[in-house]
Amino acid sequence: MQTARARQDDLTKPRGSLGQLESLSVQIAGITGQARQKIEHKVVITMAGDHGVVAEGVSAYPSEVTPQMVMNFVSGGAAINVLARHVGARVVIVDMGVASEIEHPAVVNKKIALGTNNIAQGPAMCPTSRPSSPSRPGFR
Repeated sequence: MQTARARQDDLTKPRGSLGQLESLSVQIAGITGQARQKIEHKVVITMAGDHGVVAEGVSAYPSEVTPQMVMNFVSGGAAINVLARHVGARVVIVDMGVASEIEHPAVVNKKIALGTNNIAQGPAMCPTSRPSSPSRPGFR
């Protein structure tokens, strides 16, 4: 692990500037016994959801755009797909709370709710929240 830490410190960047990525690379070096690891099965997990605060005009895009973005991830047309291809990683798309239903075999459905509440008017989410009905998006 000392060799991996020394390698990180020798790279052209400020020491520690990659934060947890540097610590992770050193930890993986300790696990594998190799200062320069090759990770064979890379995955980029992209999670999608909508935020109720969009009603305050703080977002460049309305919630109606989110399903289109998810389908762009699925079709391989988003920037994350390009980056993933560049490093040989697959992309997994997870619906964590898109404000509409997305039915596609390539999308992992882990929807907590149809978006969140508007944080400008109260808690967006809280531990006692439960998923809402499709007729009333967000948490209650």
